[in-house]
Amino acid sequence: MPTETTSRRAPSGSRSLEHPARADIRLADVLHALADPVRLRIVRALAAAEGELNCADIELPVSKSTCTHHFRVLREHGVIQQLYRGTAKMNGLRRADLEALFPGLIDGVLRAADLQAGRLGEE
Repeated sequence: MPTETTSRRAPSGSRSLEHPARADIRLADVLHALADPVRLRIVRALAAAEGELNCADIELPVSKSTCTHHFRVLREHGVIQQLYRGTAKMNGLRRADLEALFPGLIDGVLRAADLQAGRLGEE
């Protein structure tokens, strides 16, 4: 995955998705995206995979349309990158971009989420 994504609109009929450029990612947007438990679960799964995952690879307790919404929010707020590989939509954490903009934020959030999951018996 590229470390810096530029914002561009895909041509009509293209299978590319629009992502914010690194410079356009805002802390409030990232925090908003991470505040939802389902989206945080997605980010934790992507961080644990240390690579790309297909949307279907992440088990979520919501409908397919709701999953699509959560992935879109994460992409539009600069937390993940989505790319089509054939017919599969692959997802990856924009760790390098987030670390460059907000040093320590994503690691701190992931650590806190892991502690919470352990405390609540969620894993």
